[in-house]
Amino acid sequence: MVSNSSHIVTDLFPVIRVYKDGKVERLFGSQYVPPSPEDPITGVSSKDITISPEVSARLYLPKITDPNQRLPILVYIHGGGFCIESAFSFDHQRHINLLVSQAKVVAVSVEYRLAPEHPLPAAYEDCWAALQWVASHIDNSSMEREPWLVSHGNFNKLYVGGDSAGANIVHNVVLRAGAESLYGDVKILGAFLTQPYFWSSNLASKGCGNPRVETLATEIWMFAYPSAQRGIDNPMINPLADGAPSLARLGCSRLLVNVAEKDILRNGGILYVDAVKESGWKGEIELLEVEGKDHSFHIFNPEDKEAKIQMQVLASFLMY
Repeated sequence: MVSNSSHIVTDLFPVIRVYKDGKVERLFGSQYVPPSPEDPITGVSSKDITISPEVSARLYLPKITDPNQRLPILVYIHGGGFCIESAFSFDHQRHINLLVSQAKVVAVSVEYRLAPEHPLPAAYEDCWAALQWVASHIDNSSMEREPWLVSHGNFNKLYVGGDSAGANIVHNVVLRAGAESLYGDVKILGAFLTQPYFWSSNLASKGCGNPRVETLATEIWMFAYPSAQRGIDNPMINPLADGAPSLARLGCSRLLVNVAEKDILRNGGILYVDAVKESGWKGEIELLEVEGKDHSFHIFNPEDKEAKIQMQVLASFLMY
């Protein structure tokens, strides 16, 4: 007799499978690694903290020569289709170590809840809660505050950034910050969206030459957010959808959007940049397109020439 555990009810190969007995098998992603008191390559220190019962994070601090030095703060949101990967994974630890060492920022890499155990909008709420927690450190009366943020964080230079699904979350968090105040009226100075996971029925209908990848882009969203009204034309995945909140309300002053030429999400990122420019938003926006590369190339191969160039652009953006 075949057990229930062998019956697959959802198969999103090569990303994730769900079995009849509820077992979730994540097929893609790098292994978990511990934080490091001092990374041997970059000299960056990291540690893990708990923000709430639902949310944790890995904090990063570059080498400090001046104990009174104040650094920009980056709240980073990892990618993974809302259902795989982690702030505690090898790939993202390596990526943030490199970024923190080059940009000289204090980084808070958010470990949000994943689908299907926690369907969207759980990840959006978790990342908003993490951003509010970071902002709360501006209040000197708070009893439990994170020393790295208190001693070295510059709350006039707060940034939010992420890749893929994380970049999607960044957009939605920054849009929310334009409608709701952060703790202590802290403002987001800038946000970067690296190969953002934006999708729509219009983009899906145009095709990219790889039908399976196109189908996955739709299926992963519906898997992560099965209750999303209008499916892939929900404003949280399609910021240009009819009835979506005005992009003029984005709650930051600077935006950097990175896309890759061979990525099926490329056109969604470019359309987003154009729409922001046309919305009446008062900030500064920059588009970086990397030729000849596919989705998340910089995460998988940081030694790639184009990955190093993109890292330099990100670091310069955060050092503004």
